[in-house]
Amino acid sequence: MTDVDEPAPARRGRPGYDREQMLSGAVRVFNEQGYDATSVAALTERLGLSKAALYHHFDSKEQVLDASLERALGPLEAVLVTPEATTGTAISRLAAVLRGAVHVLVAELPHVTLLLRVRGNSEVERRALDRRRSFDQRIAGLVRDAQREGSVRSDIEASVAARLLFGTVNSIVEWYRPGGPETADRLADDVVAVALDGLRTPDAEA
Repeated sequence: MTDVDEPAPARRGRPGYDREQMLSGAVRVFNEQGYDATSVAALTERLGLSKAALYHHFDSKEQVLDASLERALGPLEAVLVTPEATTGTAISRLAAVLRGAVHVLVAELPHVTLLLRVRGNSEVERRALDRRRSFDQRIAGLVRDAQREGSVRSDIEASVAARLLFGTVNSIVEWYRPGGPETADRLADDVVAVALDGLRTPDAEA
């Protein structure tokens, strides 16, 4: 050992451009240009990086997509197992899942936006769509439970009601902008009020 400090190893990639920043930048480009339409060359050019810098953090463009979709799907799936979503009346559990999904959408807006645009053109996308279908089936199950307890109208097919409910939630990506006057809590309450009022029986409370 000497008194002279060893030089720090050279860091590949753009200084200060860590994995999270690269993921955020890539997702922004995918949402603007379309994932399929964005080549690695176009992506790195937009980000002002070399391909080597991208590959320092991700093995491929598909891995970038996979990381983004996990940022949306993981928290959405976690909503289904929270205490609020697993205890109490079916209508209250359904409302809790809707509120939780709105919070995830607000917190992970770019990643949820990308999730809603995948079409199953790759194995990564197909896995994501399978997880979305499983999520939708869980929501339809909650609607059926609410129908059996008499808190939700039974004249609407549960799977249709589930799609309509999350169609309302998913539409938020088209107009919501962070930093606006509406908080995530208020937005979640508004969504529950609008989405469930058409399904709720007169004496049901969420």
